[in-house]
Amino acid sequence: MEKVTGIGGVFFRAKDPAAIAQWYEQHLGINLAPTNMEMTPWVSNEGVTVFSPFAEDTDYFPPQNNFMLNFRVADLDKMLNQLREASIEISQEQAMDGIGRFARIHDPEGNPIELWEPVA
Repeated sequence: MEKVTGIGGVFFRAKDPAAIAQWYEQHLGINLAPTNMEMTPWVSNEGVTVFSPFAEDTDYFPPQNNFMLNFRVADLDKMLNQLREASIEISQEQAMDGIGRFARIHDPEGNPIELWEPVA
């Protein structure tokens, strides 16, 4: 069976696409989508990508959101310090044995973002 090899992109609607793209670049280091051959796209490091549909009534992320982004990070403490310095609210810090550490933030339009430092 042929399989996909990874996520090629994440696409979602935004009230102000340019501003939200700039926020992701500034605070999470995700390069803007290239519009010419000189621009460098975001290239993620290899690692686990979890694909997990949730029940319609889950309370794992807000009911008004149909999706939640999850990004792997190398050092959650450094990332959280950087976000706090930018006055970005952090919630739901937790550790899961054998899986890693997590923290939740939201982008300026309220989309939930989970940051995950996998177990080494």
